[in-house]
Amino acid sequence: MQNGIVLGEILIAGLASLLISIFLGPKFIEYLRLKEFGQHIREEGPEEHHLKAGTPTMGGLVIFTAIAIPYLILSDRDSASLCVFGVALASAGMGFADDYLKLSRRRSLGLPARTKLLLQLMIAIGLWFVATHTVGLSDTVRFRIFDANPNVGGFYVVLVFLVLAGATNGVNLTDGLDGLAAGCSAIVLLAYTAMAFVTDGHQGLSIHEREGLALLGACLVGTSIGFLWFNSFPAAIFMGDTGSLGLGGAIAGMAVMTKSEILLIIIGGIFVIEALSVAAQVLAFRLLRRRVLLMAPIHHHFELLGWSETKIIVRFWIMAAIASAIGFTLFQRSVGI
Repeated sequence: MQNGIVLGEILIAGLASLLISIFLGPKFIEYLRLKEFGQHIREEGPEEHHLKAGTPTMGGLVIFTAIAIPYLILSDRDSASLCVFGVALASAGMGFADDYLKLSRRRSLGLPARTKLLLQLMIAIGLWFVATHTVGLSDTVRFRIFDANPNVGGFYVVLVFLVLAGATNGVNLTDGLDGLAAGCSAIVLLAYTAMAFVTDGHQGLSIHEREGLALLGACLVGTSIGFLWFNSFPAAIFMGDTGSLGLGGAIAGMAVMTKSEILLIIIGGIFVIEALSVAAQVLAFRLLRRRVLLMAPIHHHFELLGWSETKIIVRFWIMAAIASAIGFTLFQRSVGI
């Protein structure tokens, strides 16, 4: 990479996304309040959350506006970063449809699960096709944790689907406390921005594609931090499924393009824990007719144990930072192997 110029552009892109997010926030919140586009809280949730009913939602529109402007202006729109951007936008579009149905029906139920799954499958196939046929990545799975790089052939598209579905749903489940998903996403995406810097030609990416991924990653980090200005406790706006599914799609796309699909389990460890807590709760209730947690996802369990919301958020951020640091270290050690 052309260190000075490229790094400068990447920092400018991240800062621009942050400032655009902060600038648009108040105007968008005012507009949503005027239109009465407020969050509907599920009845079985913690009692304290019912006080948040009516808080403006669909903040993901601010997030992706703040990403799109600097990315499209400053990037060369290479195939790799443009694909990740497209996957994030498509996932955000699915989330927007979900949010809109919830608001129009005035219920906390949006798109049917099967419809979401079908849309995620279509997005995953598109991501797989561009990654393998346009960008030129192989069907090899790089474990990174140990020296094993099996070629899975046609099963690679299945892995890409699992990565996309897991990341989008994981971020979506984490979005249950003020600033929790935005903060954790910023940390994970910061790790992927750094990984775009240290990756080499062995991954199948050109220098321009790596630069493009780093620039897009900076935009994603910047807008997530900027959104936290309004989304931190007590939140003035929620990102909604538009934001959570979109950010999850971006994380999945970055994982595929950096050939770190398996390592995402560690880097996005906090999202994995949230998703597994829901799976464990559902499985235990169906098989044993009992719950392993007071409430799922697991952040609600700690709420019912008496932890304050800010305590849970900060500790989950710390866990996300530790997991991302471990994942980045493993990735860096595996580069060139």
